[in-house]
Amino acid sequence: MPGFAYRSLQELAADQYGYFTTTQAREWGVTTPALVMMAKRNTVERVSHGVYRLVDYPVSPLGSYVESTLWPHGIQAVLSHETVLVLHEVSDVSPAAVHITVPRRFRTHRAVPRRIVLHHADLELADVEMFEGIPATTLERAIRDCAATHLGPELVRQAIDDGQAKGLLTPAAASRLRTTLFSRQP
Repeated sequence: MPGFAYRSLQELAADQYGYFTTTQAREWGVTTPALVMMAKRNTVERVSHGVYRLVDYPVSPLGSYVESTLWPHGIQAVLSHETVLVLHEVSDVSPAAVHITVPRRFRTHRAVPRRIVLHHADLELADVEMFEGIPATTLERAIRDCAATHLGPELVRQAIDDGQAKGLLTPAAASRLRTTLFSRQP
């Protein structure tokens, strides 16, 4: 029968596709020695610095996204840029890494994993939504961010068109994006 620590981690990780941080584990009453023991017993696996996964939790295609949002310690990272376009299946983008946005004040001494592209911005609440339980920027914000980071204009146009066709962008939002991003400035 599983002990208190394991049951706590199951409850904690249930909404995070089996992932959790050491900080979250402590907040749920799981001590570092208990976490180390569970790792030795292959009950949990360390997936990156301070991020763990319950071994018996079903693997999900969204797991790497959750893992990426948990990577910055003590800061809520949000999926953004090209990653949001992929999640909504708009545009033909195919990023080699997961794009996340953290607050401007976030600094780390750890190397950013190659599987993550880190962006800094102070997001408004209206720019963030939940995608399958994972914090992400809205599609409109993601398209603006992609244009600002010089994603090809054809891919940006395609994201707007696909977003509107799928009902993810209102006609007004799509028109606003086209005007803002593609109208010639005097």
